[in-house]
Amino acid sequence: MKLGMIGLGKMGGNMVLRLTQGGIEVTGYDRSEESVAQIERQGARGARSMDELIAALGEPGSRAVWVMVPAGKITQSVIDDLASRLAPGDIIIDGGNSNYKDSIRRAEELSARGIHFVDVGTSGGVWGLKEGYAMMIGGAEEAVERLRPAFEALAPAADRGWGRMGPAGSGHYVKMVHNGIEYGMMQAYAEGFELMKAHQDFNLDMAQIAELWRHGSVVRSWLLDLTAEALQNKAEFEKLSDYVADSGEGRWTIIDSIELGVPTPVITLATQMRFRSQQEVSYAGQMLSAMRRAFGGHAVKTIESPRQEGLVPEVAPGDHPKVAAPENIGQTASAGEGSAAEQLGETGQQRVKGDA
Repeated sequence: MKLGMIGLGKMGGNMVLRLTQGGIEVTGYDRSEESVAQIERQGARGARSMDELIAALGEPGSRAVWVMVPAGKITQSVIDDLASRLAPGDIIIDGGNSNYKDSIRRAEELSARGIHFVDVGTSGGVWGLKEGYAMMIGGAEEAVERLRPAFEALAPAADRGWGRMGPAGSGHYVKMVHNGIEYGMMQAYAEGFELMKAHQDFNLDMAQIAELWRHGSVVRSWLLDLTAEALQNKAEFEKLSDYVADSGEGRWTIIDSIELGVPTPVITLATQMRFRSQQEVSYAGQMLSAMRRAFGGHAVKTIESPRQEGLVPEVAPGDHPKVAAPENIGQTASAGEGSAAEQLGETGQQRVKGDA
């Protein structure tokens, strides 16, 4: 089958390469000439314009374009552009982290034009090229079935790691909850290791503990595998800021839990911790300090210099996943594409309500 890919960043670029390796005829397009040239150097086909991309996909009514750009207004603008170029029977796939309510709206608006919309919650990160991607898919059965060869090529195996969740919006909804769970797991690991590191009387070896837990323990996971590898390589976490970005799924999961009356305290607190990490100085904390000084006359600390942070660019398509390991932070030659918000995944935190 033929497939177009718009967005050749660390996810889209690697997906093009895996699709090509799986025998899918893919044409990739990106606003960055270097990104297009990079996939061409690795055997994939590149396009220098939207017109060239569409022309490479075959006859109207049989074309499919996968959108893999930052969520939010950028995704909306690309879908708007495609809607004006495609014909009834064609398929638009959104593989980013869009809000599921936006996906439902987009499917309805595109359906009025006769264009299929398929939302694919995609997980796998920089390891997807090597290990395959998990894909949670929403959309009409007919459209999903037409895309089966692509899903089978991208997945860890043809019969594993992908599936249709239900109608349009359901793929992004399941991915939203998936990422909310991920927030909770990451926070629990981080708190547990911080607690053990603080208990200095035992002089605990974090690398030894992480490696031990990987085998037979009920808390073993891929996240723990990556953590253990970083600790074994003596990753210097002190070089990192404690700023943790959130792409929106955690907050949307909390909102949905409130609307449905389903308690999600772990996901809620984990997401709140990400918000706290993003504050340079907490106004609430400053107020607490002032109140404690006022009623008790206690000593307080003042800010001598503001926190200075830099940005380590995202991993480039085709790079080995180990480039992203903590011990290699700052050693990549990539300059990254797009704004800091795009690279951090923060562009889709709010719903998009534009017209398609």
